[in-house]
Amino acid sequence: MPELRTVYFARIDSLVVGPLLLAATAKGLRCVQFYKGKLPPTGKDETWIESPEHLRPGILELESYFRGELRAFTCELDLVGTQFQKDCWQALLRIPYGQTCSYADIASAISRPTAFRAVGQANHDNPIAIIVPCHRVLGADGTLTGYGGGLSTKEKLLRLEGAKFRLKARPSATAKVDNLANPPQASFSY
Repeated sequence: MPELRTVYFARIDSLVVGPLLLAATAKGLRCVQFYKGKLPPTGKDETWIESPEHLRPGILELESYFRGELRAFTCELDLVGTQFQKDCWQALLRIPYGQTCSYADIASAISRPTAFRAVGQANHDNPIAIIVPCHRVLGADGTLTGYGGGLSTKEKLLRLEGAKFRLKARPSATAKVDNLANPPQASFSY
């Protein structure tokens, strides 16, 4: 019978993005997700134990980030996914604080230039929100596109970092003025 792997978890409240769920193994942080009231499904060889003490390094770094004091996370990560997903997530980790890029940029960075849709799916499946910064990926035209925490959360994170982005055009005349205040960010090269 295989040995059970312990996954420690904690829930925190962020004034910037709301409640978050963090989870970690002995290898590092495994999960940061927008908490919606229930834990993710556990693996068959896992046991989850609530322990904010085990998550303290990640919690402190996130709190510092939300205060605008931290620009680069240093906590260890335990990324679980396919090799393609891990390649995408590693490329996300190379996007500097306050910078953005497109899905096509990530696809090129992992030497799969036509896989931008698959990159989008890998971003969607990113288990470590904020720290693996999928919020820094925009549509090809520099506009906000889908985000697991919602577009308003993505906007808050990008504004916190001082990143440039465009809002999708709205029918009102004032929306056009908003879009001019946020010109598209130049593509980030790796």
